Amino acid sequence: MAIWLPNLNGRLGPKYLQIVEAMAEDIASQRLAVGTQLLPHRELAYQLGMSANTTSRAYAEAAKRALLRGEVGRGTFVRSPDTLLQADKPYNLHREKTGPVDLSRNLPLPGFAEPHIRRVLGEISRGEGLPALLDYQTDEDLAQHSEAGMIWLDGCGVRMPPDQIVTTMGGQHGLFCTLMALLRPGDLLLTEALTYSPVRAMAERMGLHTATVSMDAEGVVPEAFAELCTSAKPKALYLTPTLQAPTTVTLPEVRRKAIAEIAQRHGVILIEDDVFGPLKADRPPPLATSAPEHTVYVTSLSKSVAPGLRVGFLSAPEWLVPSLRHAVNLSVWMTPPMALEVAARLIRDGTAAGLATRQSSAAERRQSLARSILGHVDFVADPQGFHLWMPLPAGWRADAFRAHCAGHGVLVSEGRSFAARASDAPEAVRICLSHEADEKRLERGLRTVSNLLRLPRSTATLEL
Repeated sequence: MAIWLPNLNGRLGPKYLQIVEAMAEDIASQRLAVGTQLLPHRELAYQLGMSANTTSRAYAEAAKRALLRGEVGRGTFVRSPDTLLQADKPYNLHREKTGPVDLSRNLPLPGFAEPHIRRVLGEISRGEGLPALLDYQTDEDLAQHSEAGMIWLDGCGVRMPPDQIVTTMGGQHGLFCTLMALLRPGDLLLTEALTYSPVRAMAERMGLHTATVSMDAEGVVPEAFAELCTSAKPKALYLTPTLQAPTTVTLPEVRRKAIAEIAQRHGVILIEDDVFGPLKADRPPPLATSAPEHTVYVTSLSKSVAPGLRVGFLSAPEWLVPSLRHAVNLSVWMTPPMALEVAARLIRDGTAAGLATRQSSAAERRQSLARSILGHVDFVADPQGFHLWMPLPAGWRADAFRAHCAGHGVLVSEGRSFAARASDAPEAVRICLSHEADEKRLERGLRTVSNLLRLPRSTATLEL
């Protein structure tokens, strides 16, 4: 165990924060290496001549800032420094042609939609309806786009009349509007134990309480959901039943029906995030088909047609639709008519469905490449999905492995970034196969990951 003692000379403020600041600086400067085990807080207190309460509070604050992680029975360890800085960095989604190979972003492949969008834009520019698309529009004006949404939702297995469909600026905006319309500060939102992290961030900003529902190899455990419905009285459950991020699991039909029945019995609203649904042709029917009066169904074109086409659709119980429309008005006033018109034309002529099929085929090709390179490692994946979930071999910690990959020019996501509670975070990483447009760069990144996993753990630690 390394003996790290903070240099507190010249620091001001509460002692526990002085310790945290010194720790952050030493991690950033690499004087305190990733994976280093620190002194127990009582021993650190003895070495510094201060109370154990102070050092305990410092460790707790450092863990909250993602500087440290505690392991029951083992001790406290330093996390990767880029975890700390992630929130302060610009959220870069550019597909760089040089630099690190990015396997951390779960985006669809670009390029398939470009010629079709060029065509549609040309048709719009030559048509008589362009002036209206460049002006403010009412919900009545946008009704035709809800009808296109009805066609898209029908292809997803959800049959809903246009007046129960709300247009949004993509799936994430749809989720934001749903939380705004459905929940109030202090309400309890349930999520999967491993889930889409922006939803947790939205809930925190809105003053919502959150709790997690246990998962197993098949996804959300219905019995755990039922128990929380009885003991905690949640208002809603957010889940991604198809190609779940990060685990890749598609919830079986029997569980979908069980969860729908539990939600109806306890009056809990299901927020069904199905942005990946159009990629998986053999998925079970959506939850919304079993509990239409207790489900807000969220989908978009961004994951399956074109990432920059920020158009989404919500279907909801009739009583909730006015609140959803109001949430859209509050957040963006209206979904941009031009984007909606492009999406609507692609949907009506069948192009959008064809592009989703091409994305799915590309996913199958890249999953095959991943299996050929990573075949010596156990991982979970769906042939039609764009990511895989890899529990790490014994001896690897996810934060250290992520830092090790970054040191060799490859970016991956660790399990901790999807967990609301540290205790839910497995020693696993998510690897995305579609952010890199160049398949040669993808192959290079996968081979780097494969080679690192072949290293003896002791060797990898020394290099780190």
